[in-house]
Amino acid sequence: MTGLERFSINQMTVKQLSMPELVAACRDLGITNVGLWRDPVRTYGVEETAKLVRDAGLTVTTLCRGGFFTAIDPDERTAALADNRRAIDEAATLGTEVLVLVSGGLPPGSKDLHGARERIADALTELGPYAEDHGVKLAIEPLHPMYASDRCVVSTLTQALDLAERFPAHQVGVTVDTYHIWWDDQAPAQIARAGESGRIHTFQLADWTTPLPEGVLNGRGQIGDGAIDMREWLGYVETAGYTGAIEVELFNDALWTRDGREVLAETAERFVTHTAA
Repeated sequence: MTGLERFSINQMTVKQLSMPELVAACRDLGITNVGLWRDPVRTYGVEETAKLVRDAGLTVTTLCRGGFFTAIDPDERTAALADNRRAIDEAATLGTEVLVLVSGGLPPGSKDLHGARERIADALTELGPYAEDHGVKLAIEPLHPMYASDRCVVSTLTQALDLAERFPAHQVGVTVDTYHIWWDDQAPAQIARAGESGRIHTFQLADWTTPLPEGVLNGRGQIGDGAIDMREWLGYVETAGYTGAIEVELFNDALWTRDGREVLAETAERFVTHTAA
């Protein structure tokens, strides 16, 4: 299939496929980029995964995920920093330059959003230089505000960039994900802001469909099924200077019940249809 040069399949989209099955399906369909997740990578083996994708000629565009920096308890914070250093090590082994960060929600009993965001900055102060030493860039991902309490207190690109800009761009930037920012009329200007300083470290697509499922986490729609104009958002990031891979990352229970190779082929076809000029 033509038009897939920049397409990257995020592993979560077809999580029903084992690591070898995913790699084989990508090879068969002419897909050369893949975004990986830490849990399946560690299950298969970090070194083993690195060899598998390298031998298949695949480029690992991102590793998901690091983050969860907002704990108040000192022991929990120490453990989170240690886990993020391991995530950076894993990203380096896999040969990807980008570790995506989901920053974490409010600690139990807390209502202090400002304090939680400052603890993210404290963590990045320690992790940024470590990532740089390993050739890895950290990409803060703002999540839709419905996740602010339990998953990510960074809800907008403005907030993500306010954090990232405290650090060198080659250490800390942002993830631009259509699912999380399509509603924000400030987002296009913030994409331009991110581009000016070279902080768009990855770009991800998912559509917005309603009604949202119970729990809301697994409601990311297949490309073209929802309300988001993918060409419009691609235009914003390209105008801002982004020329890298474009990941499709879908958390979707209905897709996960289907044959994974079929879903992968469908996703690649949708990508071409909805991003082509």
